[in-house]
Amino acid sequence: MMNLTPAYPELFLVLAASAILLIDMFLSDGKRAVTHTLSILALVVCAVLSYMQYQTGSTSYLFHNMFVSDSMSDLLKLFSYLAIGLTLIYSRRYATDRGMLGGKSGLGGEFYVLALFSLSGNNFLVIYLGLELMSLSLYALVALRRDHAQSIEASMKYFILGALASGFLLYGMSMLYGATGSLDIGEVLRVAQSGTVKPMLLIFGIVFVVAGLGFKLGAVPFHMWVPDVYQGAPTGVTLLLGGAPKLATFAICIRLLVEGLLPRAPEWQEMLIVLAVLSMTIGNLTAIAQSNLKRMLAYSTIAQMGFMLLGLLSGSVGTDSHYAVSAYGAAMFYTITYVMTTLATFGLVMLLSRAGFEAENIDDLKGLNQRSPWFAFVMALLMFSLAGIPPLIGFYAKLTVLGAVISAHQTGLAVYAVIMSLIGAYYYLRVVKVMYFDDATDKSPIEAGIDTRVLLSVNGLGALVLGILPGPLMTACVNAIRQALTT
Repeated sequence: MMNLTPAYPELFLVLAASAILLIDMFLSDGKRAVTHTLSILALVVCAVLSYMQYQTGSTSYLFHNMFVSDSMSDLLKLFSYLAIGLTLIYSRRYATDRGMLGGKSGLGGEFYVLALFSLSGNNFLVIYLGLELMSLSLYALVALRRDHAQSIEASMKYFILGALASGFLLYGMSMLYGATGSLDIGEVLRVAQSGTVKPMLLIFGIVFVVAGLGFKLGAVPFHMWVPDVYQGAPTGVTLLLGGAPKLATFAICIRLLVEGLLPRAPEWQEMLIVLAVLSMTIGNLTAIAQSNLKRMLAYSTIAQMGFMLLGLLSGSVGTDSHYAVSAYGAAMFYTITYVMTTLATFGLVMLLSRAGFEAENIDDLKGLNQRSPWFAFVMALLMFSLAGIPPLIGFYAKLTVLGAVISAHQTGLAVYAVIMSLIGAYYYLRVVKVMYFDDATDKSPIEAGIDTRVLLSVNGLGALVLGILPGPLMTACVNAIRQALTT
């Protein structure tokens, strides 16, 4: 009998999401709290199962090598559960006020169920199917407010461009199969190392795969969907888009590019350099001109993903893989800390929103310090962290990535990244200026449940605590990458 223990989190998640979907069908709008509670409990159980597997420190391959469980996947799963859980808690009042959980819209608990399904290998087909399940759930979530024209428009743009990017990724995988004769990542690596591969077909496959991954990350020039979807989607869904999917895409990048195509690193690293430079440049420069907060944060995401790509491409630049583990570990650390910071940022944006009012513009934060000194302080911490100001976690994350770039003998690239970070600091500091030095135009009280207030406070302070004590998380990331590359 096959030992299915490593797959328990995924199996339980699918069963739990299906059960919650059925249970929700029989609940009235007034009992939607049951769906919320069950969803959070499902995530807690999944987290416990993944943590138990993470503690074993072992690597397991199941279903004819189509499923892999190792420390990297387990650690990313834990943070994905955390990201989805915080999203559901932060979004609860926001979604209720806008009829996304019942009422005249005719909706039920779809928000929760689709969020859980968006969470659900070591084989190209399994990777693609998992990515599409996540993407299809997100397409539906963006359009969840069916009476909101901007959300429908954003969903259509996301769906059309997403389908095109999925086609690129699938076509690239088919080319890799044609070049290597296998869909198994380990076998692709072996053939690529043997030198018997068809080089031209393999390079074309890599180009299409990188294009597909670039879209999922929102990297330039595949970024055109990000600002429109971030602005048009309900803020709760925008938070979902900026969280767990980034962790999933990072994992796919490691599986495909590093574990499967490391012998061809010079080819895909050159493409990642172009994506990283363009993303940092266009993301930071365009964000300066934005007055819409969600749109500004969207361009910020583009720039941040460009910075993450620096760590990813530094693992073996010039075919020197000596610093691979620390470089990929730095990229993983950067992705996790960025996601955690983004969760609190959008959580605070939703905290300021209320029924009939969207806190979407930077001017909506005017005088926040007068309304709530504590949450103004938390927002300031988050903005400083995203800007990379010490001693916050964003500074340490940027420092580790820059260290990896310099170790890869890409000093010019590191200098350019620092310049772009200095430019990017402007629009983050502008938010702080508005909160502390402008007079409040909206003096209504900030309403939120005790759970949201506590979690937002802890989430925001985490940017400071992890910045002072980053060692344990950084060590966990490096060890996870080391295990993934050696097993």
